[in-house]
Amino acid sequence: MNRLEELLHDLCRNGVPRMKICDIATEMFRGAGIKREDLSETGVPCIRYGEIYTTYGVYFDKCLSHVPPEKVTSKKTLRKNDLLFAITGESVADIGKCTAYIGEEEGFVGGDILVVRHNQNPKYLSYALSTSDAIRQKGRGMVKNKVVHASAASIGSIEIPVPPLEVQDEIVRILDDFTELTADLAAELTAELTARKKQYEFYKEMLLSFGNIKQ
Repeated sequence: MNRLEELLHDLCRNGVPRMKICDIATEMFRGAGIKREDLSETGVPCIRYGEIYTTYGVYFDKCLSHVPPEKVTSKKTLRKNDLLFAITGESVADIGKCTAYIGEEEGFVGGDILVVRHNQNPKYLSYALSTSDAIRQKGRGMVKNKVVHASAASIGSIEIPVPPLEVQDEIVRILDDFTELTADLAAELTAELTARKKQYEFYKEMLLSFGNIKQ
């Protein structure tokens, strides 16, 4: 019996309960607007909703963007372990994408982001919210215009399995190991593909120049 099986056997004899995000949350709030022209190289770390789609994965520990301190318009700050949901998107499939902030610095959260504060393992929650079941639930109750909007209530209604923290920690360890392995394999494959492309170009130039063919 592996470690996860042992934990499930010892701690989840009656199964793993499912909970709504609103019941997991100790606090939920919307971010404030951040104008693109207000961004700066240094200052207060911040995250804009579009970056959840383009920049951050299941979790992150450093903010890409910053704003000058005088541009911070909200007293609600981004804190370690917060979950961030993008509640505006271009399609139902995209809406509600989630990431967990595991950095130490407090920061500023932009508009169209819902922040969920909680007492669970943030990586576990973010992994659980990226499953096909959670994504299907995110599509309910969306408001569709030129862009798609989700409400705090619709995000709060999403149900996920919430085992004890020891089980969450072990699942995160396993998934992090797989993530690292996948990244290593991708790097190796990229390096191999680059080498093969260089080899192809070398032989293409040599063969088509006919310079090394003796008459």
